[in-house]
Amino acid sequence: MTQPYEHYYVPEQSKWPFIGAIGLFLIAVGAGLTVQQIGTEQSSGSWLLTAGAVVMFCMLFGWFSNVIQESMGGLYSAQMDRSFRQGMSWFIFSEVMFFGAFFGALFYARMISVPWLGGAGNNAMTGEVLWPSFEAIWPLVTTPGGTTTEAMGWGGLPLINTVILLISSVTLHKAHHALEHDQRKALVRWLGATIVLGCIFLVLQVEEYIHAYQEMGLKLDSGIYGNTFFLLTGFHGLHVTLGTLMLFIMFLRILKGHFTGKQHFAFMASAWYWHFVDVVWLCLFFFVYVL
Repeated sequence: MTQPYEHYYVPEQSKWPFIGAIGLFLIAVGAGLTVQQIGTEQSSGSWLLTAGAVVMFCMLFGWFSNVIQESMGGLYSAQMDRSFRQGMSWFIFSEVMFFGAFFGALFYARMISVPWLGGAGNNAMTGEVLWPSFEAIWPLVTTPGGTTTEAMGWGGLPLINTVILLISSVTLHKAHHALEHDQRKALVRWLGATIVLGCIFLVLQVEEYIHAYQEMGLKLDSGIYGNTFFLLTGFHGLHVTLGTLMLFIMFLRILKGHFTGKQHFAFMASAWYWHFVDVVWLCLFFFVYVL
């Protein structure tokens, strides 16, 4: 007796992976050359970096356009939907590991390296290997050149941005609830509010960086504290930018009438990513700003 099987759509061969590989290659080479050419008049690195970004944008636009057309054409089955869910889950897991590495570096510097350099375990190196004014306390705001910077406090802009992201999680949840109940006007309203909050967060983070550079003397080269601060907050800001872009694309699709209460995984995947970014910020706010 034959068993019924659901169809599984297998897309035809695509040029987009090859184009994406070219874009990533240009970005990698361009970024490396740009770092080497800092302070010189050469600009080949920045040109390659820009070209790579343009190629990646075209690849993403074209590839996702194909996926949207296939989805709207009813080609995807329940098994394909499960494949998308697994793929997004693994992607977010990889992002967890990405930030876990940076938080691990912060923990190692604060809890192991700095105390050891200050003499923990009979390793009194202060003044001989380091510099006379070295103190084994965190944040380590004194650099080997004798320059002292300020540590970024948790009040002010960081606290405001924390509240903004928490509110954005609520508005996005409201948007998701509206989509599940086919309340299109409420969906547009709540999702638009989430996107606006994401943009406000990014603007305030830029203001925070300007304040750090110009008034606090806190820069990327300000020792281990400056390194960890800007790498963690900078990469998080990059993820907020990506999340905001994803939600904006969902907003445009919703305006075109895409998604239903039962078929909306693209929206759900963007929501997963946004909530993940919010959780990372809460950890970042506590471990980088508060402690």
